Amino acid sequence: MGRTVAHKLIADHLVDGRMEPGEEIALRIDQTLTQDATGTLVMQELEALGLDRARTEVSVQYVDHNLLQADEKNAEDHAFLRSACRRYGIWYSKPGNGVSHPTHMQRFGIPGKSMVGSDSHTPASGALGMLALGVGGLEAALAIAGEPVYVRMPEIWGVRLTGELPPWTSAKDVILEMLRRHSVKGGLNRIIEYHGPGVGTLTAMDRHVIANMGAELGATTTVFPSDAAVYEFLSAEGREDDYREIVADPDATYDVADEIDLSTIEPLIAKPSSPDNVVPVSEVEGTEVSQVVIGSSANPGLRDFAIAAYLVRGRQTSDAVSFDVNPTSREILADLTKIGGTFDLITAGARIHQAGCMGCIGMGQAPAVGHNSLRTFPRNFPGRSGTREDSVWLCSPETAAASALTGVITDPRKLADKLGLDYPDLPLPTRASVNTDMLVPPLPPEKARREKLVKGPNISALPDMPPLPDDLEAPVLLKVGDNLSTDEISPAGVRALPFRSNVPQLATFTFDQVDPTYPSRADDCADTGHVVVGGDNYGQGSSREHAAITPRYLGLKAVIAKSFARIHWQNLANFGILALEFTDPSDYDRVDQGDVLSLHGLRDRLTTHSDITVRNETKGEDYRLHHRLSPRQMEAVLAGGRIPMLARS
Repeated sequence: MGRTVAHKLIADHLVDGRMEPGEEIALRIDQTLTQDATGTLVMQELEALGLDRARTEVSVQYVDHNLLQADEKNAEDHAFLRSACRRYGIWYSKPGNGVSHPTHMQRFGIPGKSMVGSDSHTPASGALGMLALGVGGLEAALAIAGEPVYVRMPEIWGVRLTGELPPWTSAKDVILEMLRRHSVKGGLNRIIEYHGPGVGTLTAMDRHVIANMGAELGATTTVFPSDAAVYEFLSAEGREDDYREIVADPDATYDVADEIDLSTIEPLIAKPSSPDNVVPVSEVEGTEVSQVVIGSSANPGLRDFAIAAYLVRGRQTSDAVSFDVNPTSREILADLTKIGGTFDLITAGARIHQAGCMGCIGMGQAPAVGHNSLRTFPRNFPGRSGTREDSVWLCSPETAAASALTGVITDPRKLADKLGLDYPDLPLPTRASVNTDMLVPPLPPEKARREKLVKGPNISALPDMPPLPDDLEAPVLLKVGDNLSTDEISPAGVRALPFRSNVPQLATFTFDQVDPTYPSRADDCADTGHVVVGGDNYGQGSSREHAAITPRYLGLKAVIAKSFARIHWQNLANFGILALEFTDPSDYDRVDQGDVLSLHGLRDRLTTHSDITVRNETKGEDYRLHHRLSPRQMEAVLAGGRIPMLARS
């Protein structure tokens, strides 16, 4: 039987387990990617693990999230990250060099390699035919230390592409179509593999857009073949020697099958406040807009900026709109400038920001309450923008630029007809403006061992993590609904992000978007600890392990939910929080916030059974629960987390 691209990549890196869906497998990791919002904890974890030097082929630390230096905190983080890279033998991408995902593709991505990143959008590198997984920071730290990464073997979801995209649509509309069809839970426990004749019509950066937002479908990762488009991309970066063809066998079969005729795609937009709340742009035309932002890892390619520049050339954007442009790398900004696109954007009223994530993570560009913000970003979870009562829409660069001109949501096809514009053959360079000066290579080992970590006052130690008690009787401190995101557990934005290295201070923001009283109420039951009850897909979104660490610091012992998002589920186990699921999902409705729940004989029940009974002491009811923990994960939970477990071994 023929093999898919995903099967080939997994087989090449498999060190333990069977490639059967649902089985736990261990994968050898060639490369790692960390970014500053999660990387400071990764470096602290490397220190706790006693690492001498990175054992991967390539590990890179990017500074792309916490770029605003409103005070000393982010600058302290940058100094710490630089010192840790020097100490542990890791590449350091300086602040403003670029967003991690496109920059890594440009400089380090190699077909056939495996990579993990402490960022949920790491699967973007699947555009090059890589096996790229988003994981929690501790997972990334262990990979840097040479340990395999463990995942449940996913199903392979083959999406066959045919046809070619019509004018004024682009790759963003393709992934929005996937979200419209399948929701933010559609990819759970699956790898999405795109194949078919339509794939050849998409550039490597087009594929990046689709692979990046596979995370919004909940997928384990996304892969594309490594073919002529990948060779063209690597050749433009001066790295054609890194090319290797990897394609599915002609008789390859998939566990799940889907098909998209690209010629039927129309401009789409995700309404507030979920990436799967997708409708045709034509359905919401005329809705007033006050902010348009182009950039982010979800639309990072030169084409994405050049098409916007073409649309606004010689025109002025609406005086009701703040038109913001976040270049995704210095290389892309240089090339955009060479073809005149930067001039077109500036003269049209664009505000050009530094190369980085910026508004995507709520670091600046927060919109006004009651005003619509159109963004080419991957996520529009409530409050992620930095504004609690925000109204964020997700769309393509074509739709964004058209709407910036008119001041209302506008179908770019209709605007182009009105202006007499043909869809352009953009004058993109065949050779990129490669500049590696802001990438700092690792020090030689003998010099690295003399380096000291630079820790400012805002960098705390990792908290103590005592073992899980055998008997637990604790209140339900919070009950939340379906699709709760990690943004809602540990928020982004300029208030909270500067404390990413300071767990006690960051903990004061835990569940701030849902219930600002949660931290103080957690203090009131510090002696017993507490439980959180959730709906389906608990912990979707960002891979940030802070969403596990800060509730743990505040006394969270267990989360009982209908189901969990993959990365957060793993993060809970990594930090000693018991993740349990209702056997009968209707029991979720029987539990109220404030109920006291009891679990007894946990060590015996967890190690000998996959099911367990919880007693609702308040209501006098019992509910059946189950867990999906492997023996390895169970050991970590019982020990209080993987760091205490490793410290005792």
